[in-house]
Amino acid sequence: MAKKTQVSPALTAFGFAGLLVVLLPVVALLSRVPWSNLAAQLTSESSINAIRVSLVTSILAALISVVLGVPLAWYLARGPAAITKWLRPIVISPLVMPPTVAGLALLTLMGRNGLLGKFIYEQTGWAMPFTMAAVVLTGVFVGMPFLVLVVEAVFRQLPIELEEAAQTLGANPSKVFWRISFPLARGGVISGLVLAWARALGEFGATLTFAGSLPGVTRTLPMEVYVAMEVDPASAYSISAMLVVIAITVVFLLRSNLIKAFNGK
Repeated sequence: MAKKTQVSPALTAFGFAGLLVVLLPVVALLSRVPWSNLAAQLTSESSINAIRVSLVTSILAALISVVLGVPLAWYLARGPAAITKWLRPIVISPLVMPPTVAGLALLTLMGRNGLLGKFIYEQTGWAMPFTMAAVVLTGVFVGMPFLVLVVEAVFRQLPIELEEAAQTLGANPSKVFWRISFPLARGGVISGLVLAWARALGEFGATLTFAGSLPGVTRTLPMEVYVAMEVDPASAYSISAMLVVIAITVVFLLRSNLIKAFNGK
């Protein structure tokens, strides 16, 4: 059995210092949660409305992300490199885009005077901003890149020989994808789906810019935290604790799949 590489005490100290930068804010937040009154805070009318809006919109955004993101990830993994090398940075750019810029981009696309929104409004009289549909679209915009990143990595690790053999036997590209590639990548797709859902659930800045904060319509859990900080800090800490637990749980459950996706092991 190969010996494990030893870590120097100095590097260990710096590593634990980095850990504390992440850990201490979470501990500080959890220390302010009114645990004895947690259930009452999470079941108030405003909290229930925010939970309902968040669950509905984030689940829809995650499902749409799968429908659109899996084919996109497949194309990035198997498409011509001359094209995909330019498309990939665009697809994953929302990961590093400032949230308010993302919201403004969606507003200029789908607003009443937007690139597409103007045409829709003139034809139907309906505008997307400040509706639940706007929250869903925002969730797709910020969440789908996570799914694409994970699923493309999984697709790239699949044995291409199986796909080539199936094509040699007469299977068309669609059948190769659905019968061979997709089943083999199912674990990665599930991981990407959960990540997209968690990202959509936690979005704040882009949603606020594009969809606003209308109670029961577009006010999600992160917005409820922001509003509650001014009028009911106990509720804000309670909702924040729930979101922290969700975030940690998601990463904990997906840790093995994510390591496999990016390391190929």
